[in-house]
Amino acid sequence: MTAAVSQADQLEKKIQSKEARVGIIGLGYVGLPLINAYVESGYSAMGYDVDPKKIEKLNRGETYIAHIRPQIIRGWLDKGRFEATADMKRLSESDVLLICVPTPLSESRDPDLKYVESTAEAISAALRPGQLVILESTTYPGTTRDVVVPILDKSGLKLGVDYFVAYSPEREDPGNKDFSTSTIPKVVGGMDETCLKLADLFYQQAMTKTVPVSSCEIAEACKILENTYRSVNIAMVNELKMIYDRLGIDVWEVINAAKTKPFGFQAFYPGPGLGGHCIPIDPFYLSWVARKHELPAKFIELSGEINSSMPAYVVTRVGEALNSVGKPIKGSKVGVLGVAYKKDIDDPRESPAYKVMELLHARGADLSYCDPQIPTLPDARRYNVLPLEAQPYSPEYLKSLDCAVVVTDHTAFDPQVLVDSAQLIVDTRNVTAGVTAPAGRVWKA
Repeated sequence: MTAAVSQADQLEKKIQSKEARVGIIGLGYVGLPLINAYVESGYSAMGYDVDPKKIEKLNRGETYIAHIRPQIIRGWLDKGRFEATADMKRLSESDVLLICVPTPLSESRDPDLKYVESTAEAISAALRPGQLVILESTTYPGTTRDVVVPILDKSGLKLGVDYFVAYSPEREDPGNKDFSTSTIPKVVGGMDETCLKLADLFYQQAMTKTVPVSSCEIAEACKILENTYRSVNIAMVNELKMIYDRLGIDVWEVINAAKTKPFGFQAFYPGPGLGGHCIPIDPFYLSWVARKHELPAKFIELSGEINSSMPAYVVTRVGEALNSVGKPIKGSKVGVLGVAYKKDIDDPRESPAYKVMELLHARGADLSYCDPQIPTLPDARRYNVLPLEAQPYSPEYLKSLDCAVVVTDHTAFDPQVLVDSAQLIVDTRNVTAGVTAPAGRVWKA
């Protein structure tokens, strides 16, 4: 029996018997749900992160993500199946390593893979025979083969013989009550047949369904397609919103009418811009790799430009609304309702609220915000964040504002209370639909 067969066979047996230890690198909105899925499936997991505050909280049984409740983490610890560490030398203790680190854009909107590269370097330094490394971070096609594998090869071990590599895109949707980590089909591609077999087997242990594909590049391109599809369609309705507004037509009513067609149409909705770690970023990864191969990506880049321009459009509408009652933005009390990037979650990553607030602050607004999910405005990579704390959603707060700007449609934002209390409303999410308001009080944006 060859060494290659031996290492693969040993790892396969460990996975099947649940003796394989799962290592999750990056303990955020992707990493923690993965840990939960595997601990619940009978595995032991180790969490790795460079943030010591996260490590301390987790090892105390505390949380920093709302839908991963403290009792869930305490359950992992009570079962003796979880430990968090910032010591990357301990990467060798895990049999399967899942890379779940951020993949942001640079200032020039090029892929920034510094977190993926530094993680691969740490794994390479600790890599031992019999380990499976899977990249889950969203990225452009070719990253696993051209970036991750060459770094791991510096360990001196041989891919497909001593260690194994695959790619499986994360498909998390925070706040989605219909789908969780374990019930979302898991696309997986391997660097060779053995890598794919092991990775697919690994995901079968905790996921309802796996979707094996022929290569890492196919799996990488799959995630980019999913999010570019959404970005392009959202850009279309955002552009239609601006056109229809000029024509005196309510785009929301138009969409609701169009979606009654039982075929050939899927409803997408406009908003103040795109948020979350994927949709605002992934299309630019694809356009970058297209430029690298001397191919245009005009459609994709245009959608990104339209979506990126929406916060400025919202601020323009705030100015128009305030002007209608004889007030400028400068000095007016403007409250932003919702800074999470989507409804009923505590995740503000890439939220358009940051840009809206930055633009309003630049024009002299007296800013405040309200978000029951986010009590203190957290730092953001690309924006200067004001030191603000959330105000309560109450008639008193709303009455104190010259203008309330709905950026996120949290369920907690009762539209009747909003319409009854706020002097002026700029509604980017159509939350006031169906609520009768005095003429001129509600402005759609």
